[in-house]
Amino acid sequence: MSTTAKRRRIVSVRTRIVATITLVAAVGLMAVGATLYIVEHGKVLTQIDERLEANLESARFIVEQGPNGTWASATAALEAVVQRMSPDDNTGAAGIVNDRIALVPGVPLDVDLLDAPGFVDHLTTTINSEPRRGTYAEEGVTWRYVGIPITLAGSPPPETVLFTMVCDVNAELEELNELAVLYVVTASIVLALTAVTAWVVAGRLLRPLRHMRRTAERISARSLSERLPVHGRDDVSELAGTMNAMLDRLDAAMDSQRQLVSDVGHELKTPMTIVRGYLEVMDPLDPADVRDTQDLAIDELDRMAQLVQDLASAARLHGPAPVSPVAVDASDLMHQIIRKAEGIEGATVTAGPIADVVFPVDPARVTQALLQLAQNGVTHGGGQLEMGSTVQDDTVYLWVRDHGSGVPLEKRETIFERFYRSEAGGSGLGLNIVDVIARAHGGTAGVTDPPNGPGSLFYLSLPRLTHPERTPAHGVDSHRR
Repeated sequence: MSTTAKRRRIVSVRTRIVATITLVAAVGLMAVGATLYIVEHGKVLTQIDERLEANLESARFIVEQGPNGTWASATAALEAVVQRMSPDDNTGAAGIVNDRIALVPGVPLDVDLLDAPGFVDHLTTTINSEPRRGTYAEEGVTWRYVGIPITLAGSPPPETVLFTMVCDVNAELEELNELAVLYVVTASIVLALTAVTAWVVAGRLLRPLRHMRRTAERISARSLSERLPVHGRDDVSELAGTMNAMLDRLDAAMDSQRQLVSDVGHELKTPMTIVRGYLEVMDPLDPADVRDTQDLAIDELDRMAQLVQDLASAARLHGPAPVSPVAVDASDLMHQIIRKAEGIEGATVTAGPIADVVFPVDPARVTQALLQLAQNGVTHGGGQLEMGSTVQDDTVYLWVRDHGSGVPLEKRETIFERFYRSEAGGSGLGLNIVDVIARAHGGTAGVTDPPNGPGSLFYLSLPRLTHPERTPAHGVDSHRR
């Protein structure tokens, strides 16, 4: 399955952002709308009940305050109640005598009780001597009603009549429903605008990410020079800067790898060529020639073995954790290194001033670096060495002084480069390893002239405190004793 086909089935981040924002907005609008509708719906029903209750009280008052305190008949009291009631909008009223509608108000009503013939039967079969409140939801209508029985003892028949008032719930809710529809339409428009706005904004915000993806697709081992444009000061621009820094590291690593392969090939080619050349011209019948060729081949193989060992040591220093700093007493560490340096063949070591300070270093790596400087002093400086340490401000300087011919100014930077070799030979990695160890500690390695006499003073300047991103010191005055 192709990469393009896989990508087509992936929902883009932009789409997911827009969908999430729109969904959240939709849920929010629905929650608000539903809450408002439920609250208003409850208010409308409450208002209907309150109006019916007020009419119930009015009917009771009319019956109780009859002419001269009494009524000629129950029907006369019912007629007075029906006439004096003033129904509101969406309401209807009627007087029921002998289970049928006999009286209606003299004004037009919004609700005609005859529209639901079964209502009277429902009311007369369920009502007793007490007023009844309820809901009639049959025959296509939904009415809230109150039924008030009016009973007068000794009245000409019938002694009991019924007054009722109803309110059309659907008509009362019609305005609210219209508002609900309007809200749904408005909310839909708002959601559409939200989705469009989120789509545009997400596209602008994610544009650098698309550039990153396209750039990552174009980048290969042969093309690591391209970088992402950094615009703004937000998280995405910081990500672009981080990506550029990563590409810088990858570019440097690839350059280092290519340089390493080239240098190793070049360094191994020479001894192999030498050995092959001597083997080709060697006279196998001449014992002296065989011994000479054997000695030369062993010497070149030893040199290649040393080169491979130095390359392995340098590779370990370029790993994710090249050093493991711990708090170390500089005085104790320096005395141990001096004792080890005395074991180097051809070395005569004396101790110079030694600082008494505790600082964070990897003692094994620092020992490796200083012994390499000592070996370098034996190889290039005659073997008479002086080793010591000093402290200046927040920097500890560890140094090795030889009494050789010194290092010319123009070579003091290049001698720490990989595979740089002087006339004395060597793998060209020793001083480079020293420099890598110093930089892994947040410091630097260098060489300067001693304060008096001939020779060179090689030093490591290491931070006295832990400063992972500390800029290495470059001063040399403190190395002078």
